[in-house]
Amino acid sequence: MNSINTSCRIGVFYDGNFLLHASNYYNYIHPERRRLSLNGLHRFIRHRVAEEAGCETVKCQISVAHYFRGRLNASEAAMRGNQLYNDRVFDDILMSEGVNTHYLPLRNVQGRREERGVDVWLALEAYELVLSGTIDIIVLIVSDTDYTPLMRKIRAAGIPIMLLSWEFEYLTDDGIKMVTKTSHELLSLATYPIAMHEEIERGLEQNNPVVRNLFVCNEGCPPETEHTVEVSEILSLKSGFGFIKYPNNNLFFHCQDVEGNFADLAVGDPVEFIIEKNQQKQDVAKHVRKLPVPSLEEDPETDM
Repeated sequence: MNSINTSCRIGVFYDGNFLLHASNYYNYIHPERRRLSLNGLHRFIRHRVAEEAGCETVKCQISVAHYFRGRLNASEAAMRGNQLYNDRVFDDILMSEGVNTHYLPLRNVQGRREERGVDVWLALEAYELVLSGTIDIIVLIVSDTDYTPLMRKIRAAGIPIMLLSWEFEYLTDDGIKMVTKTSHELLSLATYPIAMHEEIERGLEQNNPVVRNLFVCNEGCPPETEHTVEVSEILSLKSGFGFIKYPNNNLFFHCQDVEGNFADLAVGDPVEFIIEKNQQKQDVAKHVRKLPVPSLEEDPETDM
């Protein structure tokens, strides 16, 4: 991007599941133990665009931002503990940052809730904005190859693309290596690919305030309930629910709490999960995910 003397208009597009995936990693796995801050991300974006544009940060402003995600309907969310409240809290955060929200209902596919059409909607809105001529650079927080056609069309339109990517891995309690990577095809199409995992590690080591502000500030806020990622195996499966082996009392889980295809689970399969309380204050398993063989790469969005 050439040095500019006028303001630089930035358009930001979030794949909500990918953002949640990265935020969960830093909140539950990474030593930082804090969620990503939307306000901090916007500050970071403005600083990086200013560096590439060769201008002052104050001249780089986010003129529009859009957030896309599939979501449970109200009655389903009400059956999942604090889901309705948590959705409303995050909606408040999005509104406070001036982010336009776009939700589609999750579809029931073979016993599990899945997103359908979110990537297409994001692509249509992003390309329409590019054609409007009202932005100078577009920032994408996406991860998979479904967005390849969009990025090719944006490049053809002559608009620079900044892509925020993440690549991280961790070991489960059983020593199984879990790997997440942003699509290399997307990285190759980006004008400015930003490896956020590297930026964050380097920034934390150097105590960079822009990087520090990428995380929510817990000071003066009620402490979040800590969730430890547990590993065990499937004890039994019924129609739409099952039980996981766990000391004292085996844990119930519903098919909607499976991060993957419920029909693919079998008795004895190793799974990863967190423990939460249901409305009756009983321990249940949430975010249940079948563990792959060691070193097998997984699709980032299967953790959502």
